[in-house]
Amino acid sequence: MTRRVLLFASLLSLRSVLAQVSYSIPEEMAKGSLVGNVAQDLGLEIKRLISGKAKIYTRNSDQYIELSREKGVLLVKERIDREALCAETTLCALHFQIILENPMEFYSVTVQITDVNDHAPTFEKGEMKFKISESAITGAKFMLERAVDLDVGINDLQKYELKPSDHFSLKLHSNADGNKNVEMVLQKPLDREQQEQMSLVLTAVDGGEPQMSGTMMILITVLDVNDNAPVFTQHTYKAAVTENSPKGTVVAAVTASDADRDSNSKISYSIANTLDNVRKYFVVNNENGEISLIGDIDFEKSRHFEINLLASDEGGLTDSCKLIVDVQDVNDNKPEINIMSKTNVISEDAELNTVVTMINIEDKDSGENGKVNCFISENIPFTLKTSTSNFYTLVTDGDLDRERASEYNISVSCSDEGVPSLSSSVTLTLHISDVNDNAPVFERSSYEASIVENNTPGLSIFTVKARDADWNQNARVSYILEDSSVNGVPVSSYVSVSADSGVIHAVRSFDYEQIKDFHFRVKAQDGGSPPLSSNVTVKVLIQDQNDNPPQVLYPVQTGGSLVAEMVPRSADVGYLVTKVVAVDVDSGQNAWLSYKLQKATDRALFEVGSQNGEIRTIRQVTDKDAVKQRLSVIVEDNGQPSRSATVVVNVAVADSFPEVLSEFTDLSQDKEYNDNLTFYLVLALAVVSFLFITCLVVIISVKIYRWRQSRILYHSSLPVIPYYPPRYSDTLGTGTLQHVYNYEVCRTTDSRKSDCKLGRAGSQNVLIMEPGSTGTMQRMQTEKSILDEPDSPLEVSLPASKYS
Repeated sequence: MTRRVLLFASLLSLRSVLAQVSYSIPEEMAKGSLVGNVAQDLGLEIKRLISGKAKIYTRNSDQYIELSREKGVLLVKERIDREALCAETTLCALHFQIILENPMEFYSVTVQITDVNDHAPTFEKGEMKFKISESAITGAKFMLERAVDLDVGINDLQKYELKPSDHFSLKLHSNADGNKNVEMVLQKPLDREQQEQMSLVLTAVDGGEPQMSGTMMILITVLDVNDNAPVFTQHTYKAAVTENSPKGTVVAAVTASDADRDSNSKISYSIANTLDNVRKYFVVNNENGEISLIGDIDFEKSRHFEINLLASDEGGLTDSCKLIVDVQDVNDNKPEINIMSKTNVISEDAELNTVVTMINIEDKDSGENGKVNCFISENIPFTLKTSTSNFYTLVTDGDLDRERASEYNISVSCSDEGVPSLSSSVTLTLHISDVNDNAPVFERSSYEASIVENNTPGLSIFTVKARDADWNQNARVSYILEDSSVNGVPVSSYVSVSADSGVIHAVRSFDYEQIKDFHFRVKAQDGGSPPLSSNVTVKVLIQDQNDNPPQVLYPVQTGGSLVAEMVPRSADVGYLVTKVVAVDVDSGQNAWLSYKLQKATDRALFEVGSQNGEIRTIRQVTDKDAVKQRLSVIVEDNGQPSRSATVVVNVAVADSFPEVLSEFTDLSQDKEYNDNLTFYLVLALAVVSFLFITCLVVIISVKIYRWRQSRILYHSSLPVIPYYPPRYSDTLGTGTLQHVYNYEVCRTTDSRKSDCKLGRAGSQNVLIMEPGSTGTMQRMQTEKSILDEPDSPLEVSLPASKYS
């Protein structure tokens, strides 16, 4: 087997390359046979075929060739019969394209199918019968049925042989289409009396290897005298018929004449074509020679026909002619739009001239009827480019923006130039994939919110919202609190932001009196890669709450001294005694103060201005009015609920200072005495409680210590060496007893002084001893006598201490 390869390449567009490679193989190759190494011939790597999902595209559904991506070769997929595929066409080829994706590329491949001698010449009929007059002159011609060989070239029919050849010889006539008509020529006169019946064998032989042949019997009956044969008026007739003409349409009429008379001049017409398809479409009227249609004529299948006609008389003489019928094309085929390869999804950041779809257009009509123009819908960022004949590529022609258009329905329309014009269209749906090219955008340029002071930590203040025009993960917005400080404190100690919802929570309880407002920034960041973000300024206003009572600045309230306002007895009505001055650290109506007179020694003598706190007389002061006047003024704010403070104003109604002093001295002494008494009572209670607790702890500790010592001595057989620490007495080796001292606290009233005297040592001791021991009691009595002496070192006198 020989294989010829032809390879050439040309630039298709910015992203698609067209190259063509040709192969030549014989027909009837076994399935799986190698056609050619297309990867090597096209300069492609095996991994490119695999990653590009290389595939074969054909215009029809029959695929005789398959592609092995792993090996990069073309293989025979189905048995190829050249005669079934191309009929009588000498050049027979398969045309297909190899399509690759990412990026899109296609390569044209042509596989020429060469003929093998697998068909012998055949005759439609097994025999032909002739009636020839014995008076037929030498040179008389008789048209024979020609044989048909489906092979082409050297394998086609080459020659005819006639045996025996005593009376007849063969004569061949070549036609314009390459076929040969065969005639039987009379070489020797016939004699019916010598031989009435003759049998000849016509053999058709091709030129293939091995040589093949076919035969037909020719039966000749010799008749009596018929001097003249029929003669056609023309040797070749021409006619034209439009495709799709109805059945019964008369295409042409042929005429022949015979110089004989009577029955010998009666002519009968017939079609001499045998194995071709002429008789499927045409029929001849055997009496008048009219040729009419009996089948549907299709220009796309057969563009012309050659009809061999035979005129025969009753005497067996014949003549032949040829009718050439040209089929005229009509625009009866719409353009066929074939999608070779397409992309359903394209990124919105795709570059210009990115190939989206590859299209093949085919119109089976010819001439103007087969010229096709294609176009797409307007106002879209795509264009249709012509790459080669009947091939188009749909490429990007502008910037894509998924946020503006996430999907395109592209209508591709193709129309031919026939009259009337026929068209077809196809709609391509293309989805635009998202790219993170949009940052989140807040609904407002800035935010302002308020919260009432003394809030609960964790309280939701408000929500910031940002939207991202992208899609899916690229549109997923997270909220982040940007680092900043408020009065030197990180803003994160004031507020927090929910990353998913954008809800801002208060981290602490706010105090309007400490901070009235603060600013911070919130960043919205999407989930793209790389992420995009934007920020916004948020201002939080602290709203005041009535949480502070009014504070009285004047008159000053002191604990140790008494302040009194003097009013002369000659004061007129409306005399300004003093003014109560108060402030409220709250704001707004929470700081609006009002003054009221709550209590007074004489309500008929004084009044308080509700707005300014001025205390004035409301009548004339008289001698009967008491010198000491005590006013209780309440200061109240306007909050809800309201808060208040009370101040006591002492007013002295007198004309001189000594008078006032004598009246208020006793009050000062009483106040000082009461203050001292309260102080000493609290101090005494504290000291007594402390001594009680101390004694209780000491007693419990001694009890525990003695119990442990007695248990140790009772269970031990070792000798005990007594040790006497200072101020401890020996108890005959049975243990030690610590002396207990009592303290006596004495206090004289109204003296602010106390004396602490150390009493005598307690005479009662707790002792654990064994029965029969007498030494212990004696030692105790001795010790008691020592303690009773006045010069005993255990008697301690403590100096007096002063408490303040």
